Amino acid sequence: MLPRRALPALLFASLLLSALVPAAAQPAAPELIVEKRVFEGGEYRTRSGATVANMRIGYQTAGTLNAAGNNAVLITHFFSANGHAFGRYEPGGTPGWWDALVGPGRAIDTDRFFVVASDTPINLNIRDPRTTSTGPASMDPATGRPYAMNFPVLSMRDFVEVQKRLLDSLGVRRLALVAGPSMGALQAIEWAAAYPEMVERVMPVVGTGEFDAYLQGWMEVWEAPIRLDPNWRNGDYYAQGREPPTRGLAEALKIVTLQARDRGDLARFNRAPLEGQDPARRIGDGFAVERFLNEAALARARVSDANSFIYLTRANQLFLNEYPDTAAALARSQARWLVMPSLGDRVFPVEYGRQLADTLRAAGRPVQLVELRGGSGHLEGVSNVAQAEAAIRAFLAP
Repeated sequence: MLPRRALPALLFASLLLSALVPAAAQPAAPELIVEKRVFEGGEYRTRSGATVANMRIGYQTAGTLNAAGNNAVLITHFFSANGHAFGRYEPGGTPGWWDALVGPGRAIDTDRFFVVASDTPINLNIRDPRTTSTGPASMDPATGRPYAMNFPVLSMRDFVEVQKRLLDSLGVRRLALVAGPSMGALQAIEWAAAYPEMVERVMPVVGTGEFDAYLQGWMEVWEAPIRLDPNWRNGDYYAQGREPPTRGLAEALKIVTLQARDRGDLARFNRAPLEGQDPARRIGDGFAVERFLNEAALARARVSDANSFIYLTRANQLFLNEYPDTAAALARSQARWLVMPSLGDRVFPVEYGRQLADTLRAAGRPVQLVELRGGSGHLEGVSNVAQAEAAIRAFLAP
């Protein structure tokens, strides 16, 4: 559920190494170049019993799958992301959102592991040419028009089933690790419950083991501005000449953008008015933080799809919906766990991560809890997850 933003590459050298080796003597890490491909999944029957004619998703890989097919790592993405989790599509290009963790010699070492990341179905970024995802904006072969709100409801388990088809096609028999932040954490947990014999380790970052009524209610708050935008037309806005509900989608993404940050992340805007404006004298004048939120949300809205946003919130609400409760789902797991909540998280507050760890312990599963720190709140799971590098390396040690 993290909103995507431009992230600089994070340094991986430890403080000790930096102190011992002069900066000029430290060679730059080589760029990992990856290729985005398309998986044609064919006809897919959803968990609710509906049929999608051809389920397509984009994916990328790095490293080499061993003969046993058991050195694979699956990286699952957050709400507003796609499968560009690591590497660059061309030299000097934008790195993936977990590039600090994934690559040769990094914590998730592509010299050792075969790493896969894919776009989810109903992906938000369907206007991005490097995102491939079947969803409400896709063409319905039965009508020759976009599905819109006639697209079947998908759950988090549906995401897992589509990923399973992809992994089967690649020859993957066992996952050494499934990991992801936020909505990616939900997928990782769902994997451990759905295919316990296939998953060796699970690393949910800034996630939760339960999508309770409080979190379900937030999903309704997130999507409300879209439904209120007159351009939404109950999802029927794809026809030529119709304007998409960009304003409503931007307002929805503004809520997500703010909630994903902690106070420290916005401290640079404290009390600052917009340049040349005086909010104390004129009600139409505003503050610098308002411009930041508006511009960030509008930029995201221009490459996103409003109907996909609504379908994604429903998929989150249906997390682990096939089990009586979280304890029953996690009791199926045979994996080892590294749970990483963030102390300043406003999306999945830290107690959700602690409760997940407690539930795993009660189920007799080996679990380590590492709490991320810093001023970025929920975004610690992407922008500063490298602070847990040592714990991740230890978790993945042979």
